[in-house]
Amino acid sequence: MNRRNILWSAVSALGAALGVSSAKATTATAPSNKLKVAYHLSDAEKVHFVLGNIQNHIDGVGGPEHVTIALVIHGPALKAFHSAQANPDVSKRVGDFSQGGIELAACGNTMKAQNVTLSELLPGFINAEKGGVVRLAELQSQGYLYLRP
Repeated sequence: MNRRNILWSAVSALGAALGVSSAKATTATAPSNKLKVAYHLSDAEKVHFVLGNIQNHIDGVGGPEHVTIALVIHGPALKAFHSAQANPDVSKRVGDFSQGGIELAACGNTMKAQNVTLSELLPGFINAEKGGVVRLAELQSQGYLYLRP
């Protein structure tokens, strides 16, 4: 083998080694690059639609472990999540989402306006004490993508 071939082989091997190393590093850090999405729900007539969108999102990415989702609810839509008024499909989905790690945030201002406490909502909700829109802004500042279906 002449020197040019030896040099070319060495450079090629080094490039391949760096490529493999880079691929391993990317694979090792991939879970921390999980997509983060904030869904905004305020319209009562869109409750089932938005819950369906979230389920389609989870199914589309291969399960809740592949995406971080927060659902922020305020305004008239919150009534659909009152324990006493929730229909069975909404109750089931909320339970599934809560167990799947989805943040379910209820606007503190809307809760006051509707005279409802956190314990009167379906299980799994947290109180967005500063307000639903404030919680949405906080999530966006943390890198969440904003969706309002």
